[in-house]
Amino acid sequence: MTHPRFASFFAEGKSRYGLVVNHGIIDLSSRYGATWPTLRDVVADVALNRLAEEGARFTPHFSFDDIRYEIPVPAPEKIICVGVNFPDRNEEYKDGQSAPSNPSLFIRFPRSFTGHEQPLIRPPESPQLDYEGEIVIVIGRGGRRIAEADALSHIAALSLCNEGTIRDWVRHAKFNVTQGKNFDRTGSIGPWMVPYRDESQLADIALQTRVNGEVRQSDRTSRMIFSFRKIINYVSTFTTLVPGDMIVTGTPTGAGARFDPPIWLKPGDVVEVEADGIGILKNTIADEV
Repeated sequence: MTHPRFASFFAEGKSRYGLVVNHGIIDLSSRYGATWPTLRDVVADVALNRLAEEGARFTPHFSFDDIRYEIPVPAPEKIICVGVNFPDRNEEYKDGQSAPSNPSLFIRFPRSFTGHEQPLIRPPESPQLDYEGEIVIVIGRGGRRIAEADALSHIAALSLCNEGTIRDWVRHAKFNVTQGKNFDRTGSIGPWMVPYRDESQLADIALQTRVNGEVRQSDRTSRMIFSFRKIINYVSTFTTLVPGDMIVTGTPTGAGARFDPPIWLKPGDVVEVEADGIGILKNTIADEV
């Protein structure tokens, strides 16, 4: 069974949204845009499933060659990323510390991400562009101090992220990573979002990152240090989550920085992040022009 795939995309001079099907994209924004201007509005109105049923009646309006993918939720209020969330990833730090009791978090700006099949941009300031494949949860119902028992009911959809990082810029100051995580278009989110159904959809997702076809990262969500429930509960303790917020939930071991010597991404490389039930997020690498 193919689950609905909602994408934001650019075609014929404007940003749009629609359903991705086998032979193209059904443009829903031209028909439903007055009610829901963007997918963020669809999410806020808890209308993804309703729109999927409506959209299934139509044939594709655009071929894949006619569109440019954008990040699934345009202009999200917040993109919050979890730092160390897999056991092997914690061990990479070789600091002798056991897994922390609370998740490490940082913020990324929407401008630091691009869409599926768009190049990740290596800036002139550093060659140390690295990859990090991750699962993204899109918040549907907002809230503050959300109980773990209720947390999954606040998820609208799932997506994928390549949380590209400029490694030497995450150590430019004493204890922050903001700079190295926010160069324009160094990461990607997409290719689309898949509506959340039930906990079985999240329980044991296989997540894999490949560079030029070589598997670099591979793990399963059942091994995460902090569950999706815990992440939502913890984040909502200090900030109000709102519809369309995206939480990037952590990457497995195997990023380029951990090789000896490190293996940085370079122009022409192809990075794929794949997860069961979601899809494949694919990007090339290019230098900033």
